[in-house]
Amino acid sequence: MVRARAALLAVLSAVWLLFPLLAAAQQPQRAPVRPAAASQPASTITDIRVEGNLRIEAGTIRSYMLVAPGDAYNTDRVDLSLKTLYATGLFSDVSIRRDGTALVVAVKENPIVNRLAFEGNHKLTDENLRDLVQLRPRAVFTPTLAESDRQRILDQYAKRARFAAQVTPKIIELPQNRVDVVFEINDGDAALIAKIVFVGNKAFSEGTLRDVVGSRETAWWRFLSTSDIYDPDRVAYDRELLRRYYNKNGYADFDVTGATAELTADKTGFFLTYTVNEGERYRISKATVNSSLHDMPSATLQSELEMSAGEWFDGDAVERTVQALTDYVQGHGQPFVNVQPRIERDRDKHTIALVFNVTEGPRVYVERIEIGGNTRTKDKVIRREFRLAEGDAFNAALLRRTQQRLKDLNFFDSAALTTQPGSTPDRAIINAQMAEKATGELTVGGGYSTDIGALVSFGIHERNLVGTGLNAGLDATLAQKESQVNIGLTDPYFLDRNIVTSANVFLVNNSNSTIANYDERRVGFSLSAGYEFNDHLRQTWMYSLVQRSIYDIQTGASLYVWNAAGVTLMSQVGQTLTLDYTDSRLDPRQGWLMRFGTDFAGLGGDVHYVRTKVDGEYFIPLDRWFGSNDWDIAITAGTGYLFSFDGQEQIIDRFFLGGDNLRGFQTAGAGPHSVPTNTYPDNDSLGGRFIWTQSTELRFPLPVSPDLGLSGRMFVDMGGLSQVSSLTLSGVRQPLVDSAAPRIGTGIGFSWKTPFGLINLDFAQAVLKQKYDETQFFRLGFGTRF
Repeated sequence: MVRARAALLAVLSAVWLLFPLLAAAQQPQRAPVRPAAASQPASTITDIRVEGNLRIEAGTIRSYMLVAPGDAYNTDRVDLSLKTLYATGLFSDVSIRRDGTALVVAVKENPIVNRLAFEGNHKLTDENLRDLVQLRPRAVFTPTLAESDRQRILDQYAKRARFAAQVTPKIIELPQNRVDVVFEINDGDAALIAKIVFVGNKAFSEGTLRDVVGSRETAWWRFLSTSDIYDPDRVAYDRELLRRYYNKNGYADFDVTGATAELTADKTGFFLTYTVNEGERYRISKATVNSSLHDMPSATLQSELEMSAGEWFDGDAVERTVQALTDYVQGHGQPFVNVQPRIERDRDKHTIALVFNVTEGPRVYVERIEIGGNTRTKDKVIRREFRLAEGDAFNAALLRRTQQRLKDLNFFDSAALTTQPGSTPDRAIINAQMAEKATGELTVGGGYSTDIGALVSFGIHERNLVGTGLNAGLDATLAQKESQVNIGLTDPYFLDRNIVTSANVFLVNNSNSTIANYDERRVGFSLSAGYEFNDHLRQTWMYSLVQRSIYDIQTGASLYVWNAAGVTLMSQVGQTLTLDYTDSRLDPRQGWLMRFGTDFAGLGGDVHYVRTKVDGEYFIPLDRWFGSNDWDIAITAGTGYLFSFDGQEQIIDRFFLGGDNLRGFQTAGAGPHSVPTNTYPDNDSLGGRFIWTQSTELRFPLPVSPDLGLSGRMFVDMGGLSQVSSLTLSGVRQPLVDSAAPRIGTGIGFSWKTPFGLINLDFAQAVLKQKYDETQFFRLGFGTRF
């Protein structure tokens, strides 16, 4: 018992001693007492103060913050506020600190650009560079923007193959936190194409293929060309040029498998390598048309094919045939047509069967026409050339015709017409993207012509006056045998109607001493108005009032010349009717043209006659046989007759033959002449009332680089001139020779399109002539403008 009690007392004593500790363990723990400042993270922000700002309002800076007075302090939101302020680009340094219950935002503002300048740039103008960079005067400067603009400039130089260009942005600090930014530029040398190599070609030599691609190896004569400067876009286009060339010559499976450019170590040149897979050459086994159109049988369309069985396959001929079939069907009252060529290869026999499927196309109408890129030319000047209007049935042939008319305006470097789907499947939108070019010219020139001798000229022209399409100009020429001044104005759409009007005032002095021993002066004006009945038929009416003088007659001139001496006044009304089916008015290569003109003089004045003229031109392209658009044949012919009311026409009203209209003969050197006598020993050219001419000319490229701009021609000219009213004085008929026999001249010629002007040289031999005709073996025409 005693031991039990003792044990119980021991346990109770232990519990008594541990009770305070157990009680303390059960009490909630109190936070340790800290200074007041240490307890603020859980406090409310009472104020946000901004320091260091000079231009930017404090309220603007606070608006970028993600915390505001009254918000609980939050470290994450304060960090985001700091990043947001940096992201504005307005500050070069930002810090946020606590000041009691307030936040203090300390900023250092980025400077303002005071001036932006470029130094050392010669290949890019200051205007080009200002449009390129992002920095602007009175804008905020940041080093990031300066580096970005530096890279933009380098990229632009790289597009011009100047990979060695150097650009350094120089920052000049100014008072009031402003800076001048100067980009110091070294253009560097252009990386020219040192070598062009073809790999895999067997059918055509490297020399032939180098003439096909647009890129050129550098050569001394290309100092005014850019074709020898490496251009990635041009290299990409070279692939298409190669494909078209091979397809045109029968290689339907041709492919360019690679086009690489390797830059030399000194960054001044490129080695271009084109890797090609020619494939097999194919002949056409058959070419047929399969038409499902009503009233348009396949047999009728078969004549539009530009290829036949046995010929080599020609990809260009396939495209031309598709266009020809489309134009033919649309021209016969069916605007919705779809022509799809089907090419069936027989790889074992190396032949291709062509089937042109002609079906009714989807009915698509023009929803609207959108015009862009015309920074100066008014929209109406472009719209009036469209052969399609909004709401019309879409017609690809008319769209091509529109594009040609826009090119013929000569207002634009390019006129791209594309289509895109409209608001519904049966609607199309036509986009016209224009690239303007300079249409004003201030020219001073010089040159030499066989007809008028050495010459100097001055001219000021504007083909697109203030973007309205008006053509205004002043020309002056002073030459050994001719001088003239002409002021003219032409409105191609008078009062916004399909009427071409023009007015001209002129003064012309001609020295005819080499052909008829007299000088001639013409002073007057002309007014004209023309109208287009359609795309092919047009007519022009003209009125002229001209005072003509024949003076300074040389001793020994014939009585025919002396009898014409003095002053006459011509009042004339004329018209010209033109039927034009050529592919271009500026540079026709295909099609034909006919003109019929009449002049009536006698509405007042001293002369009375009716003069008629008919002439035509026919162009035959030969690219199908020679593979080049530079091969063609031009056939021209014309005739004219002068009806005199009083039986004695003036010498200056007659037709003359020789020179430009009959090579191999001097200007006005062929045709009727006076017979020399003891009193009047000169043999004067008298002209004639009836004239006819015909010329056949083969034009071809020369076997030199196309970049030289050289072309050749072979020609045969024929013509005749006759019928002069004889002169009888004091009952004595003055002698003359007047033969209607044909004259023929033949020869060769060369043209050189230089950067300074066009040079024409003709070498011709008169193979059929009369003994009194005056011949000429060499003709030169050269003019330059600068």
